[in-house]
Amino acid sequence: EEQLAESGGGLVQVGGSLRLSCVAAGFTFRNYAISWVRQAPGKELEWVSGISAGGAQTYYSDSVKGRFTISRDNAKNTVYLQLTSLKTNDTAMYFCARGRGAADFVNYISRGRGTQVTVSS
Repeated sequence: EEQLAESGGGLVQVGGSLRLSCVAAGFTFRNYAISWVRQAPGKELEWVSGISAGGAQTYYSDSVKGRFTISRDNAKNTVYLQLTSLKTNDTAMYFCARGRGAADFVNYISRGRGTQVTVSS
């Protein structure tokens, strides 16, 4: 059974940092792009960042560029999202999602249950 499990969320003050992890199982992790997406209460799902299958290509939304860093360790079937300089509007449930191919950051085959990030002022 394919699974994606996020962790690392929490409550942090403005300007603080967190590192989110996404551990995958049940598929050939090294063959697929992984994205982080988030959803704030009452808002639509927002794509945040993506990393290609081999890790050479990384992409960020304008809202997080320069503050968040995505990385992956294919030996550990894990993708990370380092969040720094957090703002109140970064508050959301964060999900990792598997793309349909090595560089697909739009069409998701599966998604985890999420980890909550709350940024307080």
